[in-house]
Amino acid sequence: MALEINDLCVNCWACEPLCPNKAIFAASPHFEIDPDKCTECVGDYADAQCAEICPIEGAIVDELGDALNPPGSLTGIPLQLLAEAAGSAAGTAAKT
Repeated sequence: MALEINDLCVNCWACEPLCPNKAIFAASPHFEIDPDKCTECVGDYADAQCAEICPIEGAIVDELGDALNPPGSLTGIPLQLLAEAAGSAAGTAAKT
């Protein structure tokens, strides 16, 4: 039972001081979580503190690879609108 920080991490330092188990550490190219120390905050908090503070959607995932802050969760933008905007931006870039 451990969370993981992926390549979407921007090294903002928000999560590191909040970890009650000191499982998060600075690494290259982004922060990492020590799986031997991570308890997903079970017993300490209702939700994982790193995911609660993380400003980047999809940067922290569980052992199944599911994002704790999936796309749209922080902005409130529905996934369909995000997909449409991405498609529109790709179409505009292809025309230039």
